Amino acid sequence: MCAKAERREPARSPAEYGAEKLRWFYETMVLIRNFELKVEENFFAGEIPGFVHLYIGEEATATGVMGHLRKTDYIQSTHRGHGHTLAKGADPKRMMAEIFGKKTGYCKGKGGSMHIADFSVGMLGANGVVGGGFTMVTGAGLAQKMQKTDGVSVFFFGDGASNRGTFHEAINMAAVWNLPVLFVCENNQFASTTPYRTTTSVDDIADRAQGYGIPGVIVDGNDVFAVYEAAGDLIERARRGEGPAILETKTYRIKGHFVGDPEKYRTKEEVQHVFDTTDPIPTFEKKVLEAGVMTREDLDAMKAAAVRKIDEAIEYARQSPEPHVSELYTDLYVPAPETV
Repeated sequence: MCAKAERREPARSPAEYGAEKLRWFYETMVLIRNFELKVEENFFAGEIPGFVHLYIGEEATATGVMGHLRKTDYIQSTHRGHGHTLAKGADPKRMMAEIFGKKTGYCKGKGGSMHIADFSVGMLGANGVVGGGFTMVTGAGLAQKMQKTDGVSVFFFGDGASNRGTFHEAINMAAVWNLPVLFVCENNQFASTTPYRTTTSVDDIADRAQGYGIPGVIVDGNDVFAVYEAAGDLIERARRGEGPAILETKTYRIKGHFVGDPEKYRTKEEVQHVFDTTDPIPTFEKKVLEAGVMTREDLDAMKAAAVRKIDEAIEYARQSPEPHVSELYTDLYVPAPETV
């Protein structure tokens, strides 16, 4: 039986990372941030239908984990999945078009914010059902093992999903079959409108790994270096055939559960204080500037490039056609087999 979940701090300084990796970290985080800010802005402007759930403040987790994955590795995401999808390499234009409900979107405008998938980069799909992806990613890991690849599957889930039955069923199966799956709990402190500690029996969700005889690791989810290092060890462990693990990243959901959430369950002062002190983007900036490995000019140029890329995605979505009513029932069912 494994010991209580291990808490890890980053062991390497920013200077020990190459310039290319540092740039990728920052470019990915600011791309996600600007994508989400524009989604929020255009939702309030009435251009986006349905519901959207923002990833603002959690960018370091998607970025740190995805820094170790290949296109052939698989991920499953949640209703809050834009950040994971972008970090895995999906096209921001097709993502934005999907969120706008346009024909050029990944699901032809029929899935919307919570159901974006891009199999070409190993993104098996976001999921509007809390905990809905546990069994899917376990199935993906089983396929990788049966095919004798060294591929890895990763599922991102929130603290609330750790109380669903699928959490226990899937992790137990992954452990019994020794599957190459990493379960990443983004503990952002709230399950919808409920503070996680009021409905969860443990302080640290990664401690539940003990029940399945697998490793559990806890890191600061707002520090991309901490996430990257811990995820790297667990992903390489899975590639070697040593089985699944749980990585818990302690973070915070800066925005409401959904855009427009009145947020009566917490104060604006609490949110602002957490954002001011833990925002992963200024945290990264401070570390690399103090280490002398990047300049403010470097950072500003990458941030401006991200803004331009997302502005282009917005314009692409606006100019894209609506799905035609004749396509209402296409892609919903597998065609019936021809009778002989």
